Amino acid sequence: MMNRRSFLKGVAVSAPLILSPRVLGMDGPGANEMVNVGLIGLGGRCRDIVATCLHIPTIRIAAVCDCFKPRVDSLIKALAENNVAANGYTDFREMIEKENLDGVMVETTTHARAWVTCHAMAMGMDAYIEKPMCLTIAEGREMVKIARKYKRVTQVGTQQRSMPLNNWASDLVKNGALGKVTQVLAPNFLGPLHWTDKPGQELPKGGDDNWWDTWTNQAVFRPYHTDLHRGWAHWWDYDGGGPCYGVTGWGTHSYDQIQRGLGTDETGPVEVTLEEPVADRPAGNFVEREISDDETGAGYYHMVKNSSGPRAKTRMKFANGTELLLHLDADCSPGLGCIFVGEKGRIEINRDKISANPRELIELPDRPPALSVPETQPHIENWLECIKTRGTCTADIEYGQRSSSLCYLVNIVRDVGRVGDTLHWDPASERFSNCDEGNNLVSRPRRDGWELPA
Repeated sequence: MMNRRSFLKGVAVSAPLILSPRVLGMDGPGANEMVNVGLIGLGGRCRDIVATCLHIPTIRIAAVCDCFKPRVDSLIKALAENNVAANGYTDFREMIEKENLDGVMVETTTHARAWVTCHAMAMGMDAYIEKPMCLTIAEGREMVKIARKYKRVTQVGTQQRSMPLNNWASDLVKNGALGKVTQVLAPNFLGPLHWTDKPGQELPKGGDDNWWDTWTNQAVFRPYHTDLHRGWAHWWDYDGGGPCYGVTGWGTHSYDQIQRGLGTDETGPVEVTLEEPVADRPAGNFVEREISDDETGAGYYHMVKNSSGPRAKTRMKFANGTELLLHLDADCSPGLGCIFVGEKGRIEINRDKISANPRELIELPDRPPALSVPETQPHIENWLECIKTRGTCTADIEYGQRSSSLCYLVNIVRDVGRVGDTLHWDPASERFSNCDEGNNLVSRPRRDGWELPA
């Protein structure tokens, strides 16, 4: 079998047509059976997911789908080289109708993710949903409603929630090892850019006649341009700041870690304050210095050394008084995590790595070891197990909604631009009580024909 490193190198819109046996209440896979899945959205992140799935004996990739056919053909070939036979589609609804699937893994662009996921769930599919799970707060709430309506098992791709070390350290914080948590420190991530219209380019060969319209999904239709097709994560219309040191890139992981440690999985902050004007700034200073062994983010500093973009420090407050300071730079912070500060010290939690001051806080006999498998494997395995048991996944869609909301609250308060003004946020209604402009950014108009299902 090809190893993981080698592998990585290498429709008209309508309501669902039929219902899967799953949505009709028929049995899913038994405890010892394979789980049949379909992959939707076959870009780079999907390739990483597939490479991890090759390590998991209980999953069968039965089918793959992308609106751009050359990607379908390419992945089918790569799978065949690993002795995996999968059928290919350019319409995920046809794939669900024809294949006997238990679930789908939605690895599309962010702006298409909710539409695909909601239609798939309405057709009876359990869903593994790449992060960020949505493009707006309101869109995410609709996803939760549909998941609950159709009783779907959901796992959002914030895989740190399935890492034993992260969960162990989070439980220390949540259960009082620091005493009262007074502050949480986290990165000041880069926001999305706004697209400036450019002359269209020739469509790449191999796609169906309407594939670019399908790819555009809910967003404003624009002529094809490779910077949109290949660089979509940079642009406000398609993501909330998706490159690695972006608000919805690493930010989704970092802010989800905050939620996990504070025990606020199903709620959010009550105040949001922009502390300085938004400006194009480098991600950090990156001066030559000695790196401490306690810096959990050190292994990631090089990945963002030349990154810059719109940034502004932001402060939030939770109902219990804990302050969240989104102040840290990329050259001296846990880029995928955060630092909890309490009465008895501080605990820093990053991806599968922790530190503390005093160190005795984490030098305990029950501390789990770091992972010995690919970092996303336990997360996928948790989803597969919950498909069989109908249990709640470690990153259930409600938890994903709340961590995604933190990201979009950052973007909203920056777009509103009221420096120093505290915006009051109601995490129950997911509305501001004193900012109509902010409420207008909780959702966005959708292009006709790309509405979410009821």
